[in-house]
Amino acid sequence: MIAADEFIEPARARGYDFYTGVPCSFLTPFINRAIGHPGLTYIAAASEGEAVGIAAGAWLAGRKTVVMCQNSGLGNAVNPLTSLNFPFRIPTLLIVTWRGQPGLKDEPQHELMGQITAGMLDTMRLGHCAFPKEINAVPGALQALDEAAAKTSLPFAMIMEKDSVRDDGLADPDTPTFKLGAYQDLRQYGLRPTRFAVLERLLAEAPADAAIIATTGKCGRELFTLADRPQHLYLVGSMGCAGAVGLGAARLVDRKVIVLDGDGAALMKLGSLATIGAYAPENLIHIVLDNGVHDSTGGQATVSGTVDFAGVARACGYAASATADSVPGFAGWFADALEAPGPHLLHLRIQPGSLATLGRPTIAPHEVARRFQKFLTTPTNR
Repeated sequence: MIAADEFIEPARARGYDFYTGVPCSFLTPFINRAIGHPGLTYIAAASEGEAVGIAAGAWLAGRKTVVMCQNSGLGNAVNPLTSLNFPFRIPTLLIVTWRGQPGLKDEPQHELMGQITAGMLDTMRLGHCAFPKEINAVPGALQALDEAAAKTSLPFAMIMEKDSVRDDGLADPDTPTFKLGAYQDLRQYGLRPTRFAVLERLLAEAPADAAIIATTGKCGRELFTLADRPQHLYLVGSMGCAGAVGLGAARLVDRKVIVLDGDGAALMKLGSLATIGAYAPENLIHIVLDNGVHDSTGGQATVSGTVDFAGVARACGYAASATADSVPGFAGWFADALEAPGPHLLHLRIQPGSLATLGRPTIAPHEVARRFQKFLTTPTNR
């Protein structure tokens, strides 16, 4: 058994200083120290998949990251690990607890996952080793981590057994204070705009140093068709993670971060709105382009017709939220959002459909990620 700092401090010396995740009882002493450590950034995620997205955003902003979760949570993390980290080649340290470890008595819901944890990591082509339980094993584990990251640029997992870390208590965490933000209804109830028309106006009005993260599907493809620039990140997978990636980046950079979300994607990880509201990055502008359908898969309806995303954002602690259904409504709101501290969310109802001859990004995802990282980590003139 080791003290949490006997791992955290040598890991921090190697640059691992951004932590996010979801608690597990096996993780309690370790995650409690990470929460209270003055030299670390910690974000509590609503789900394991969201944590992977947050860490990806932090890596794009130039940080080495750690994602902590129970092995049962690997199920929630499979999608971003395979469709975000893998194609974009984004590394992170995964600390995964081994609930249901064969030979140890545990709750029945952990039995199967305990048997297949290492196999799941192998199937996802992620290297892994045991989390060190003795102080003399820490350097070797961290060396294996760094070597794997340098070789593959993929996540590397350490599987934590029960009682690996000594419990040194929980420092008093900072508790977010809720404040009900402003709300505007800017709807005109006329013909709804196309996504392409909104993106055209966005590109005309966005600051030159703003980062733009586009959700998977037609949104990123249309943005690429309009203009391909280093400050664009096209999420070709990891549906629902755009907000989490935006949060991870926005917390660490001194520039506007604009997230272009979709109704289906936002619904998939609605908990991300709560996390964004709690951590309240003032430079985040979140736009939900709601056409009421899954456009990329044939136009099947979502349930967004009964959802007020702006109201949800307001209830989650966003500084300001609004709903609109026109390009002028969007443009006026966007100009105000650029000038006031956020986070801001606009629920913009648009027409379904897209360009008949819509292309796809021709740049490999890992190249998009690295030029986006270079853009984010280049100092602004502010």
